[in-house]
Amino acid sequence: MRPAAATAAIAAATVMALTFSAAGTANAVPTGKPNQIKYTYVPPANPAHQAIYDQMKQGRALEHLQELLSPLRLPYPLTLTVAGCDGVPNAWYNNDVIKVCYELLAEMLKNAPKEDLPIGISRADTILGPVLDVFLHETGHAVFHMLQIPILGRQEDAADQFAAYLMLRLGKDEARRMILGAAYGYNIQMPPGHRVTVPVDVFSDEHSLPAQRAYNVLCIAYGADRKLFADVVEEGFLPKKRAEACSYEYEDLTFAMTTLIGPHIDKKLAGKFHEVWARTVNERRARLARPPDTPGATPASVEAGGKP
Repeated sequence: MRPAAATAAIAAATVMALTFSAAGTANAVPTGKPNQIKYTYVPPANPAHQAIYDQMKQGRALEHLQELLSPLRLPYPLTLTVAGCDGVPNAWYNNDVIKVCYELLAEMLKNAPKEDLPIGISRADTILGPVLDVFLHETGHAVFHMLQIPILGRQEDAADQFAAYLMLRLGKDEARRMILGAAYGYNIQMPPGHRVTVPVDVFSDEHSLPAQRAYNVLCIAYGADRKLFADVVEEGFLPKKRAEACSYEYEDLTFAMTTLIGPHIDKKLAGKFHEVWARTVNERRARLARPPDTPGATPASVEAGGKP
């Protein structure tokens, strides 16, 4: 456990960082400008992905992501792209471009449950949460690179934290839906059961294991709002032993985000973050509410839209 004096010092530092950021006098001097997000829909070569491409364009998915990320003050443009990846379900940031593969989006659709989950998130949220998470995760990589943000620890974990922190900036109901949807997306990648067996070389990956990523995002969320995410601990989705220190983990993340990223956020535009999401999410959620084989359902529709 962290000594009380250390906790108080971090809290004071966080308040100072927030104050300086709001006044525009934070340590880092922003050199970029907002509205630097571009986008490109690349038509898929695989006919199986045509429905995803069509629905994303019709739903203006990347346009909404562009609007949601517009508060970032970047030194040069960042392009969001959806494209085919020769059968590989992946996403990455490179050369000022975020690329999310149709194969990965198709996998998220395939992994979605046919019914809403008992914990209070819908089938649509188990798609929207992971899609939002992957775009925000890759945006984290882009921000670290473009703004030369120093990182202690593994960058993949830092990008996960960046994504979770931004999801928690949504309204409470939407934050809960997206966080739990993202955690579902990680859990579904692990073999079922309390004891699992994986190849040893899996531990060498630059990413944490899917179960670890799920626990990490739930811990950040619980640390941010113990009341909103109380059932996550009560139902055993996040072990009580881990939950004890989650408020400290969230404090550390808040301090880092307000100190290092805060000066590069347009505060006026950022104030509309939840408004953008609320205005654009309902239609996407309705389209994803039922599985593709349900009469009247939209086939294979994925919309990261209004969402990042």
